[in-house]
Amino acid sequence: MQTDPRLRALNRFGLGARPDELSRIEPRSWLRAQVQSAAVMQPAENLPSTQTIVEQMAAARQNGAMTQEMRRTMRKQGRKQMGDEMLASLNLAVSTNAPFAERLVRFWSNHFAISAQGEQLVTYVAGAYEREAIRPHVFGRFEDMVLATAMHPAMLIYLDQTRSIGPKSRAGRRSERGLNENYARELMELHTLGVDGGYTQDDVRQLALMLTGWTVGGVFRGRNTSEPKPFAFMDQLHEPGVKVLLNRRFAEAGVEEGRQAISLLCQHPSTARFIATKLVRHFVADRPHPLDVDYVAGVFQNTGGDLRAVSLALIDLDSAFYGTERKFRPPQEFVIASARALGLKQANRTALQALQSMRQALWSPPSPAGYGDTVVDWADPDSLLRRAEFAKVMAKRMRRTIDPGAVLAETMEVSNPTALLRLLEQQPTQQTQLALLIASPDFQWR
Repeated sequence: MQTDPRLRALNRFGLGARPDELSRIEPRSWLRAQVQSAAVMQPAENLPSTQTIVEQMAAARQNGAMTQEMRRTMRKQGRKQMGDEMLASLNLAVSTNAPFAERLVRFWSNHFAISAQGEQLVTYVAGAYEREAIRPHVFGRFEDMVLATAMHPAMLIYLDQTRSIGPKSRAGRRSERGLNENYARELMELHTLGVDGGYTQDDVRQLALMLTGWTVGGVFRGRNTSEPKPFAFMDQLHEPGVKVLLNRRFAEAGVEEGRQAISLLCQHPSTARFIATKLVRHFVADRPHPLDVDYVAGVFQNTGGDLRAVSLALIDLDSAFYGTERKFRPPQEFVIASARALGLKQANRTALQALQSMRQALWSPPSPAGYGDTVVDWADPDSLLRRAEFAKVMAKRMRRTIDPGAVLAETMEVSNPTALLRLLEQQPTQQTQLALLIASPDFQWR
């Protein structure tokens, strides 16, 4: 199959080609033009900020124990808010003119994964987490993104940082609860160094000690500060004394210890290689070529984690445009690409339900490692059957005439276009033609 660099730009780097885009783009310049901060910002659309949500939660709890009716009302509001956030995010992906930038938002949101399926406050703030901790830093410094996620209540609560108390802190000496290492471990293993990044269990413990006192202000687990706010440092929870992380000594410095630790992790060579490997795997091939990883890791290391430069480095990879390997679309990308290929401007709640059935609902991965993005993660028979069912639903939505041949020619890399066109011609209606296209094996790949 001969590759078309324009389709590779639209599908491999973007979120799916539209029928009217192919003739209007020059692949690399089109992608490079999207590498700017304005391209990743999401309109507020009356969605609440993290600060507003924290204040609302604090107000609901300030008068003591909540009644069962109050809890039911809050859960109902939380589910509605979550649905609104998911739909707004999906609509942006379907309608955006900067799909490479939006793909990067989704990559980083999944890299710093949280799940809205547990604690109530995480459910409330999942959408705001992506808007406030991820989007502003997609083309900024990696270290700033790590810090923003570390200080957001979604991450603080999801990975139990709010439960962590220094054993020798003022609170620790009179509490039965103690140090919780969950976030420190995932910060090293999943967010920065990688599982083979050269750290030890003692490094995990030392990092956990450095991060004690990082919590949510005013609302969580009864440890109120003077005012509700997304992040608070509580000195009475912080472990005193010198810590040693990755063979480097850190003097006692309160909240700054955590900042210093994050800076050290982000500058480590293992982090550059770990991030580069994930990016190349996501955009180019399930088995990343070592030379591609070396190139992207070198840019990351030489620029101090400048994600704008790293994003541009991905566009430089010839293997992404001309290589023989292809990537299998995860469910979210499949749903978004389907809508874009059919010229739709927005999604609906049916799409959200489809993602739930395909096991890739927004902000709901099964573990802190996030969703996988290789063919073995998503190409099982049950998932493929659900894609075919969704293709039928999408085709039924079409109320206007659309040329299936144009969809095929302008949005897909097809292994045997003549055979697929012949099969389309045998179908009795436009609906069945479009459903066949969206469910076809070729459409599942980018």
